[in-house]
Amino acid sequence: MKTLHLECGDWAADFTQCHRLAGRLAEGLLDSPMLLSFYDRERDLESPNGVSECHQGCATPGWVDYAVNRGGSLMLDFDHGRFVFCFMGEPL
Repeated sequence: MKTLHLECGDWAADFTQCHRLAGRLAEGLLDSPMLLSFYDRERDLESPNGVSECHQGCATPGWVDYAVNRGGSLMLDFDHGRFVFCFMGEPL
């Protein structure tokens, strides 16, 4: 899965803003992108819920493993893991 690292810097973007931006970026990079999983470090929230329960102590978080095993092709990582969104879709 290709990863695009994004820095918000002084722009104090919240989860909703980053989610919208991730969707727009994915639309520009992938054909018919579909969000497979995400992680919100600030709220310790992942989707799908509970995918990391069996990954405790593993190097790969459950939400990443979930996306990889379902055809994930793009990960958008905001502020070093603050918000991460994994999409599937064919590159444009």
